[in-house]
Amino acid sequence: MTTHVTHPDVIKRLKRAQGHLNSILTMLEEERGCLEIAQQLQAVEKAIGSAKKTLVHDHIDHCLEHSVRKGARGTDSTIREFKEITKYL
Repeated sequence: MTTHVTHPDVIKRLKRAQGHLNSILTMLEEERGCLEIAQQLQAVEKAIGSAKKTLVHDHIDHCLEHSVRKGARGTDSTIREFKEITKYL
């Protein structure tokens, strides 16, 4: 199995986003201002997008590259997976 060096960072980012999302729910329950809530939602959205981008790049850099270099999978299969995962960027 290939080591995913960025997974701890992705986990940390997602846990932070989870905490912010919980705070947003509290803000909504407390009927805080929409502008403030929208700003916090934007921050959560950005954090999740950043985590996703990091995960996809890690997969390309390590998993797919490893497959090609080690001949673990066929080229066609690796190219298909590359095309599929880059849709998430």
